[in-house]
Parts: sequence; structure tokens; C-alpha cells
Amino acid sequence: MHILFTRPLDDSRELILKFRNLGHKVSHMPVIQIEKVEHEKINFLDYKAIIFTSANALKFLDTKLIDKKIICFCVGNSTEKKALSFGFQNVIAAEGNVRNLKELILQNFNSSDGKMLYVSGEVITNDLDKNLISLGFNVRRIINYTSKPNDQLDEIFIENLRLNMPDIVYIYSQNSAISFLKLIDNYKLNDLWMNTNLMCISEKSSTVLNKIKWKKIFIFSPGEEEFLLYKI
Repeated sequence: MHILFTRPLDDSRELILKFRNLGHKVSHMPVIQIEKVEHEKINFLDYKAIIFTSANALKFLDTKLIDKKIICFCVGNSTEKKALSFGFQNVIAAEGNVRNLKELILQNFNSSDGKMLYVSGEVITNDLDKNLISLGFNVRRIINYTSKPNDQLDEIFIENLRLNMPDIVYIYSQNSAISFLKLIDNYKLNDLWMNTNLMCISEKSSTVLNKIKWKKIFIFSPGEEEFLLYKI
């Protein structure tokens, strides 16, 4: 199969190599770029737990002053791996999505245990911090990265894509969906996807792309990419 990944290369590299080793043709069309956001100074000693819903939150955080024994809640395999690679020793990870992570936090941390730090990107699809605060938790959210749309693609890549459209496209955020839609509109690719399966991280993402005619649309959670190959 021909598979198209749309995340930045740092976030896609592992899956690109994995799928190529499985014998698939893999193309990479990054529709967004991730940039660091400056934030106020953090006294990590004030917190008893830290929450990451993206590996990018770890990538752009200065972790040198953090006690690596702090409880570290993560969602997704890539975020868990990144936390472990940074030396965190008490990592509790949820599979699937932020809703699963919320349940995991409720099972492993009490509101009376102390303050929690939630490090995230500028745009999030689920207000995890507000949900936890409504349940009595003391949560502070810090934004340390943002995503910017890519507005240009390599012309040779576009021509090759026209000649060999993918069987599967993976979209990992609502922002990515918006950027993807703009790009394929700019390059007049709108009507070429009727034999392509769209894999979206959320209903919000798929709604953005509903105006395009797809073969099928699937909603998935991070870590299910390979499993989805056997559903089509």
C-alpha cells in the first residue's frame, strides 16, 4: 500500500521506517511545522505531577531542573518513549486519547496529593486541565509550543503524488486537517482522493475534511496506525 504521513518528520520518522520495513510505499507531506513558544519561568518544585499529551511538549521543555522521580502522566506511545528518554522514572501512560488519560489520572492521583503541571501546545482538542479543575484538582497549564501551517510543497513531490495517489492518509490534529485542506486546494488536488482512506485522530479533524470525497474515513488513536492497515 501507499501511505502518506502528514506530521513533521521528527514525529513521523519512526512510523515511516516501520511501514517501509513492512513493505509499504511511504510518502511524507508535512502540513504543519512545530515552533517553540516562550513561557514564564516554572518552579518545578511546586508540583507533584506533570502531564504531557504530546511528545513535542517534552521536546521544547527544559527538563534539567525537574526531579525525574516526579509522577509523569502521558498519552500515547511516542510521548511515553520521549518521557523515558528524558530520564523520567515514574511514567504512567494511557493508550488512546486524552479521555483515557483523564481516567488514568483519576485512578492514580488524588486532588489532595498536590499541584499538577500540564505542559501542552497552544491548540488542544480536549480541555484536560479544565476538566480536572472542575473535579477539584489544582492544575496549571503551560503552553510551550505551537503549530504553523506549511503553505508550500515541493512541485516534484506534487507531480509524483498526482501520478500515484496514496491508499491511506494519516491526519493527527484539527490544525493539520485545516492546513492539509488548504494545501490540496492550492495545488488543485481536491478531486483525487476517492480511492484513498482517511485516518483522522478525532471527529473534529475528520469534519474539516468532509468536503473531500474519500473512499472511507476512520477515527483512530495514536498507536493504532498499523492495526488500521488490516481494517481496509
